[in-house]
Amino acid sequence: MAVEILLLGEVAARVDERVVDLGPSRQRCVFVALAVDAGQVVPADRLVGRVWGADTPRRGRTALQSHISRLRGVFAGAAAIVHRSDGYLLEVEQAERVVDLLLFRSLRDQARTAGQDSRKVVLLTEALGLWSGDPLTGLGGEWVESERDRWQQERWAAEQDLVDAALRLGQGEELVARLSARTSQHRLDERVAGQYMVALHRAGRTADALDHFQRLRERLAEELGTDPGVALQDLHRQILAADPRLIPTPADTVTASADAMVEPVVTPRQLPAPPTRFVGRHDELDHLDAALATIPPPPASVALSSSGTPAPPTATSEEVPGGRITVISAIGGAGGIGKTWLALTWAHRNLDRFPDGQLFADLHGFTPTGQPAHPADVLSGFLDALGVDRDRQPTDLDRRSELYRSLVADKRMLIVLDNAVATDQITPLLPGSGHCTVVVTSRNHLRGLVARHGARPIRLDVLTDTEAHTLLTTALGADRTAADAPAVAELIALCGGFPLALGLIAARITANPHLPLADIITELRTLGLDALDADDPSASLPTVLSWSLHHLTTQQRQLFALLGIAPGPDTGLPAATHLLDLPERDTHAALRALTDASLIHRLPGNRYAMHDLVRAYATTTADNLPATVPQTALRRILDFYTHTARTADRLLHPQRDPVPFDPPTPDVHPHPLPDVSAALAWFDTEHACLLAAHHTATTLDWHATVWHLAWNLHTFHYWRGHRHNRLAVWQAAADAATHLPDPTTHTLAHQHLGLAHAELGHHEHALDHLHQALALAEHHHSLLEQAHIHIALGLALGQQGDDRTALDHARAALDLYRNLDNPVGEARALSALGWYAARLGDHDTARDHCQSALTLHRHHHNLIGEAATLDSLGYIDHHTGHHTQAITHYRNALTLLRDLGNTYEVADTLDDLGHPHAALGHTETARTVWREAVQLYREQGRHNDAARVQHQLDNLDHPPKDNSVGT
Repeated sequence: MAVEILLLGEVAARVDERVVDLGPSRQRCVFVALAVDAGQVVPADRLVGRVWGADTPRRGRTALQSHISRLRGVFAGAAAIVHRSDGYLLEVEQAERVVDLLLFRSLRDQARTAGQDSRKVVLLTEALGLWSGDPLTGLGGEWVESERDRWQQERWAAEQDLVDAALRLGQGEELVARLSARTSQHRLDERVAGQYMVALHRAGRTADALDHFQRLRERLAEELGTDPGVALQDLHRQILAADPRLIPTPADTVTASADAMVEPVVTPRQLPAPPTRFVGRHDELDHLDAALATIPPPPASVALSSSGTPAPPTATSEEVPGGRITVISAIGGAGGIGKTWLALTWAHRNLDRFPDGQLFADLHGFTPTGQPAHPADVLSGFLDALGVDRDRQPTDLDRRSELYRSLVADKRMLIVLDNAVATDQITPLLPGSGHCTVVVTSRNHLRGLVARHGARPIRLDVLTDTEAHTLLTTALGADRTAADAPAVAELIALCGGFPLALGLIAARITANPHLPLADIITELRTLGLDALDADDPSASLPTVLSWSLHHLTTQQRQLFALLGIAPGPDTGLPAATHLLDLPERDTHAALRALTDASLIHRLPGNRYAMHDLVRAYATTTADNLPATVPQTALRRILDFYTHTARTADRLLHPQRDPVPFDPPTPDVHPHPLPDVSAALAWFDTEHACLLAAHHTATTLDWHATVWHLAWNLHTFHYWRGHRHNRLAVWQAAADAATHLPDPTTHTLAHQHLGLAHAELGHHEHALDHLHQALALAEHHHSLLEQAHIHIALGLALGQQGDDRTALDHARAALDLYRNLDNPVGEARALSALGWYAARLGDHDTARDHCQSALTLHRHHHNLIGEAATLDSLGYIDHHTGHHTQAITHYRNALTLLRDLGNTYEVADTLDDLGHPHAALGHTETARTVWREAVQLYREQGRHNDAARVQHQLDNLDHPPKDNSVGT
């Protein structure tokens, strides 16, 4: 995660360009007190003194710890506040790049040691560009005020150093306006006065320079009783004498020397041809257009210089510290995603906006040789294109960069830097000022280019189905596309919108127009990624993807391979740590490297995913790992999922009977889950991964894992209405149970498989499995399991409408629970008896059973049972005419179910609740609850229930006609 800490203006922090909330003023002050010494331990007493000063509260350290704890939560791993000895350390990568104050000081210090004034100007301009106002805006206090004053003095000194360097480079007239304002603010500052006098003299305003000296001398005498210093008096004498050393010769400046090297005007046109099969990318093209719009259009008329060549444009542009805007757009994405195509397409569509030419360089950041282009070599090519003979170019990189910047200054040019690997490779190639536009493409996230140079990032994803269809239509022709529409749709699905894959298919079709699409589809299905290979490395998807690995460490390449075989469509950070068996911090760093290389992409919630074709390539690289590495990694991640799911299930249903479960191995650390809400959230987030993990365990014949995952998912699947998933995992668990030594696993698998069939209306299968479970329980003399299975049989029979037999099973369960002195089970059986008695019309008996069940459930804090019993009491009251009381029971049940997250039973209770409301004439309320029920039923795939409740809604709007005969 890219972190930016801003102190040179309003205090702020950003993580991946997202502003984070630093909290109230005092907490922000704690953050600043740490940030100014980022990377260093700050003693706790010093922090307290900085934040509170003389107003330190009696428990200052406690207050400090509280603020630090909240700040840790704000950054959530992007930056760490570490306790060391008797102090704290704000730990960020490259603090001097993250904290704008530290970056300012670093650039200033580099400028002081730079040998060339042109380099000083570049560094100081960048340093001063970091300031956005008064530092630490929004904060107060003794320490803050002191620091603010000190930093402003540092800024003032840097501004003066910048002017001195610019004057030594020969500037003058362009500095007059800036220095005039400064002399008004610093009326007695002799250094500013001297700078202003030199600028005026070089601008041809010698009389004004001498007049300014005279007025300053009078002011000094009047206010301080002194004369100007020796240096200023010497400067005054030089101006009086028209000393030629005050007017630079062409040899004194980089620009002049550059002019001497340049041949007659050259307008470079280096762009390669535009791609012929480019489609879509409308949003990205609009983004680039919007960036270009920040540059003012060319003036209506262009004046000619005395030599007949166009003079620099006179149109003004937005002023920023150090000069005019240079727009930089950074196009990022995976190899083969179409970055270069986008850059070239946009560039050719906007050629008229760059009358002074276009420069293009392939920086070879990702090539078979693995050797990125050196900036000095690229600059040599640019200077050559701009008319500077190679034998007359400076050999030093900085001098070469300065000459390049001088030549493109005030020109309206486009510079396309393709296939970059890092910000440091790009920085020497950026214009220093002017009207230029730079477009950079890279597989890497160039965070430094964004943070240090204000680049506008554009991330490319796969093409939409519509865009992919258009691309293939170009190759096939509209008639064939329409005739083979199903095959085209399948090709698009197999390529997953990946532009290079689609381009390879289109090229193959163009080269062999009679090739049946079915043959290509068969190759893709049979050969997978190998079907997208080619003799030309740049047109081979496996080869192009392989180039992204060249700059990765062994550990990062291993993680990439293991992510390819990890179960699920994405992977969270805790799960990824188990793939590598590394601390979370190291895993996070490796994931960030893969993200920066555009091999994976980060999703909300600290999760990571990859395109299906990239995953296919990653899987091939996993084959190159030692045989034990993938197997061990899979074992760790599946154990992580299984043990965390067990923790979550125990939170959802603490009254559930425990099953034997071995503790996790030392290298497996289940994710901590504090409460029911966290458990449900974890299940919701990881559900697809858990199902994939279950499938992986089934494929590998890890029978115990198959069974335990099914058990741990059971409550969640029921509460969320995942009926088909519930059936699938228990079918696999039943097969796995035949290989496990504990007979209870076989009994439980049949029991839950029967319940899963019952919920789907598979009545014959349900009863078959439940009777098998009961026979096994009786054979092994498991009375508790017999009781549970009787409850399950009652549920299955009740769903078939056989309430009488269901009642008998509930009685059998009640007797067993009471003999076992199991009050929770007894409450469950009483509730079941009440429900079936109510269904049979014996409402008084039903109410008695349910009231007894409710008392037991509440005594033992069984919220699930309490909600079910309240629902039954609502049913009883509604059917005995007590509609208001029924509504109360149903709403109490709903509250419990919503708090638990049991959306499956929420839907049923909403369905029930509508009836007493309708009976009381509360039509709108009935409509509201039934509409919610219909929505939940549809989300859960319970279409018959949805249709039934929709019919109830229709009857509310159009009640059946009463055909009875009145008397």
